[in-house]
Amino acid sequence: MRIISGTARGKRLASFRGETVRPTPDRVREALFSILISRFGSLAGTNVLDLFAGTGAMAIEALSRGAKHAVLIEQDGRAAELIKTNLRNCGFQERARLIRAEVLTTLPRLSEAPFDLVFLDPPYHMGYPEKTISTISSLKLLAPDGILCAETAAAEQIPERIGNLVCDDFRRYGSTALHLFTHSEASGS
Repeated sequence: MRIISGTARGKRLASFRGETVRPTPDRVREALFSILISRFGSLAGTNVLDLFAGTGAMAIEALSRGAKHAVLIEQDGRAAELIKTNLRNCGFQERARLIRAEVLTTLPRLSEAPFDLVFLDPPYHMGYPEKTISTISSLKLLAPDGILCAETAAAEQIPERIGNLVCDDFRRYGSTALHLFTHSEASGS
């Protein structure tokens, strides 16, 4: 696993196999960031939230491409240590904050909101996407022009509308699916 573009391009990220971490494949990450760049134009100055952060690859890729700051939340201790290593190896520890805690109980305490870009890559088939997106919507954690990227198993179904957020793009890459949520027109955002 490597950083695809930006200031840390080509840097290898540490990872480990196991039940607790399932890194997003490079090709899926590359496709997602192509979509994001086409929408944002640039990630320069964006505020990023990476939930169920695993190796930290999504936030680190965003930081490499110019994001101003990233908050990463990961409950697993081994994965949190891996994120610290990856942030340090890429030189982004000063532009990131790692919180080792459970995602849903931590979201109400985030002081950095709103976020321009939210990555959500929870354990598959456990109902986390809907609960987490609903919490993000109710707490207004996503900036008005922000994008929330939820990664799920391709067979996993989540509603197209959750709170004031609507899925306006869906992509399938093998066994992985990406759902991109934005504020709905009806919400006035």
